[in-house]
Order: sequence, then structure tokens, then C-alpha cells
Amino acid sequence: MRRGYLRGQLDDSLSSRSWLDQFRLWFTDASEDDAVLEPNAMQLATVDVAGRPSVRTVLMKGLDERGLVFYTSYGSAKAGDLDVHPYASAVFVWVAHERQVRFSGVVTRIDRGETEAYFATRPRGSQISAWASPQSDVIESRAILEDAVAELDARFAEQDIPPPPDWGGYRLAPDAVEFWQGRADRLHDRMRFRLDGDRWVLERLAP
Repeated sequence: MRRGYLRGQLDDSLSSRSWLDQFRLWFTDASEDDAVLEPNAMQLATVDVAGRPSVRTVLMKGLDERGLVFYTSYGSAKAGDLDVHPYASAVFVWVAHERQVRFSGVVTRIDRGETEAYFATRPRGSQISAWASPQSDVIESRAILEDAVAELDARFAEQDIPPPPDWGGYRLAPDAVEFWQGRADRLHDRMRFRLDGDRWVLERLAP
């Protein structure tokens, strides 16, 4: 199974932008294309206490010069990994555009105020689910979740729902961001922004 990549390229004009500027350009392209499902989906890789890697897809819900924000239960497997090793990698893959972007860096919890502000924007059903699901725990059946949802619907009837106390956001603050653009004959473009002390260095990597 093999195909050529012909949609784009990365050249020296990238040197006039920051990693954030370039990522926003590509993210906007992906967001405006109906062929891209969930443009903010990223595969997040962590390492557990035994050094075993684990990867899963999460949704980026915040982006600025400080990094990428995602949300989860603090009791989840990924949260447990980050408690032990607060460093992660993430990759966005936009196959329709023959592009991917890789991030790596330290991960820290965001403050409670930021979590509360985001949680208030979630659909009510998603808010209830955050309370109902003991994320990553073994459960006997789906009925347990559905019963919990019914109970919480009644509990929070006609009132605003706060975020659960064990649920919140994390920020991945990158120290490296690599942009990959597919090219013909496997001579892909790879450009990496790497934090060197207090400044960002732009480097071209061999494909």
C-alpha cells in the first residue's frame, strides 16, 4: 500500500513565523475542510510508573502561546501516568491534507478557574457524563453508567452543573513542535521548532 503526497510543501518562509502561528494556519485549514473529522483530535502519549507507554485520542480544547489544553478525570489512567511522569507527546494527523504536527513537553494541571470556565461551555449531557463515569475503572455493565446518569439528571435538575472535584484540565507546554508535510517520493518536509534555553530554534529534519 503506497501513495504519493502532492498537496503541499514547507519552505524557508516558515522562519518568519512562530510554532503557534504555523499551527494556527494548519489548524484553520483543517477546521474549514469537511473532509477532516475532529480537527482538534490529538493522540496523546504518556508513560506509566513501570515505563510502559500508552497512547489515546483526546480533544484539544485550548491553544495559546503557553501550549495545548485538554481535559480528563484526575482518576483516569492518563492522569495517573502524568502524576508519575509529567511529560507527554501529542500528534495531530490530518490525512486529507497530508500533514501531521508533533508536540512534546511538560504537562501541568491548569488552574480551577480555567477548568470551571470551560466546563460551563460543555453540553449538559457531557457535563453529566463527567460526573457519571469513573474513568478508566472496570465496571460491570453499561447499565451502571446509565443509572448514574439518571440519578445525576435528577440531582442537578434545573440548576447549573459544576465540574466534578476530580476532573479538570492539563496544559502541554511544548519544548519541541515538528511540522510534517508529505511530499513525493518520500522526500517529506519536516520542520521542527525546538526550545533552546529561552529562544526557539527552527531546524529542518531529514525525512
